[in-house]
Amino acid sequence: MRREGSRQASLQVTCPCCGSLLTVDAALGQVVSHQPPPRPDKSRDLQDAAHLLEEEARRRDDLFRKSAEAEKAKSQLLDRKFEEALKKSKDQPLTPPLREIDLD
Repeated sequence: MRREGSRQASLQVTCPCCGSLLTVDAALGQVVSHQPPPRPDKSRDLQDAAHLLEEEARRRDDLFRKSAEAEKAKSQLLDRKFEEALKKSKDQPLTPPLREIDLD
């Protein structure tokens, strides 16, 4: 709080909510003038937002690459399993499947 001049007619007070500077007439108990707080630099906020978007895009690309590599590995695993099953089935003789009519 600052007092202007030798007269104690007005006080300058900073608002705790918004940070604006209020000049209050001490005798009347009323706000005489109001100065809004300085506005933050919007370009800085936009730069921060752009940076966050770039980081998010990199993260998505990394997740996509990892997912694609996992699918490739999964495909190779399934191919190997199929080859092993095919080798096992070649050794076994072919028999026709049993039908319900054959069980009678």
